[in-house]
Amino acid sequence: MRELHFKVYGALVAIRAVETGWAAFRLGPDGKRRPAEFVVPDFISEEELFQYLADLFHEHATPTNGDVKQIQ
Repeated sequence: MRELHFKVYGALVAIRAVETGWAAFRLGPDGKRRPAEFVVPDFISEEELFQYLADLFHEHATPTNGDVKQIQ
């Protein structure tokens, strides 16, 4: 299944497409992952993920981590 990675205001996040919609994971600096403490609704399209994450976590923005980026 397809998996997209984002840097969300400094935090690394993976969003994986699953049969029921999306599964979200926090990525650690050691390469380990754990289930994220947020849910991406199944009606969010792949094209909307960036904006959804920006809207959901905008309060975590700082002067040095003020954006959301999709990473490879």
